[in-house]
Amino acid sequence: QVQLVQSGGGSVQAGGSLSLSCASSTATSDIFCMGWFRQGPGEDRVSVAKIDRTGRPNYSQSVKGRFTISQNSAKNTLYLQMNSLKPEDTGMYYCAAGSQYCRGAYPAFWGQGAQVTVSS
Repeated sequence: QVQLVQSGGGSVQAGGSLSLSCASSTATSDIFCMGWFRQGPGEDRVSVAKIDRTGRPNYSQSVKGRFTISQNSAKNTLYLQMNSLKPEDTGMYYCAAGSQYCRGAYPAFWGQGAQVTVSS
């Protein structure tokens, strides 16, 4: 069973930056795919970014050019650097993982979530 423990997030003014981390109990090289979802109040959980074990990233159109997903295999940790934040980026961010996730499947494992709040 893969366990994902998140840290980071917080509150920031529009245009500012925040970061998220996700530590995995399993080597990231063995997970095949990890990424981040956002869920705003009363909204569905939507994909923000994902990365496969070779380091190939994929971003949603709304965050492309502003967010950077990366991983440190030595620390079994996934990161999301969020720059030029907008109010619409606000929500609960969840780390996610799954062997078929990058191939279109819904992630099998989830972190506990971290709040990101961007004020105008």
